[in-house]
Amino acid sequence: MKLSICTDVMGNLSFTDMLDKCVELGVEGIEMTGGGWSKGPHFRADELLADKGLLKQKLAEIEARGLKIAALNCSANPLDPGAMGTRHLKEMKETITLAGEIGVETIVTMSGLPEAAPGDTVPNWLVYTKSWPDEMPERDRYQWEDRAFPLWHDLVDFGKKAGIKRYALENFSAMLVWNPETLFRLRNEVGEMVGMNLDPSHLMWMGAEPIASARALGKAIHHCHGKDTRIERGVCDVNGLLELKDVTDVANRSWNYVAVGAGRDLQWWKEFFSVVGMMGYNGWVSLEMEDFTMSTEAGIQSSIDALKATIIR
Repeated sequence: MKLSICTDVMGNLSFTDMLDKCVELGVEGIEMTGGGWSKGPHFRADELLADKGLLKQKLAEIEARGLKIAALNCSANPLDPGAMGTRHLKEMKETITLAGEIGVETIVTMSGLPEAAPGDTVPNWLVYTKSWPDEMPERDRYQWEDRAFPLWHDLVDFGKKAGIKRYALENFSAMLVWNPETLFRLRNEVGEMVGMNLDPSHLMWMGAEPIASARALGKAIHHCHGKDTRIERGVCDVNGLLELKDVTDVANRSWNYVAVGAGRDLQWWKEFFSVVGMMGYNGWVSLEMEDFTMSTEAGIQSSIDALKATIIR
């Protein structure tokens, strides 16, 4: 496996300074954002598709430092029923097109989340019982069969024509695909081009065991994020794990995203990467640093040290 970093965490740096920082950290690759929710400035797809000279310049700077592009990321909701969905789908396709032009084979993105019924104006994450109330089965069917399946059949065709090889859907909350079971529900319909960006941090707060999830996913692991979660003792016992407080309110949350090793110990991470490797994955592990319990600099360095000590190289 090879170590990369999601560059959004260095969004305050210029492109050149960001690359130099990556070299200083000792990572081998970079995962940059082409559009979607991210405001990461370094590799915007619309800008680079419109200015091939700028694209050539940025690729030359990456190559000069011995770095590789691990994946292009476009975390987005292309199934949003409003203007956001239209914009996100456009930016996803621009990111896919850019990836195909420069030979990047993996797109890290999200499945999307639609409305629950025709005419609704906001996405609806249906994670309570599918069998009651009586209208729930139809809402579930509508979201998947009428909305998600057609979109992802189209995106699979679009991706193949663009020249990418795989979609890696992050198992994020408030998305139709948020765990292995929902990933396979989509993958079994649209094909093996769709797999998972296995992010253990989300599975941790949902109550799953990411090592078991990796075994269940097998060849469907298309990318991996190095990101940790700590379940906060005492707080979660009172309020449970469904957390609505701002991510910066770290002292009062039931769980927090933390630097790698500040949630699960390094022995756990060694086992996790060992099992991921046993399932056949030998690709990139991208650090995604969102720890608000410490400085950004400290979180990055601590996580890099932990990942270097635990990934299978």
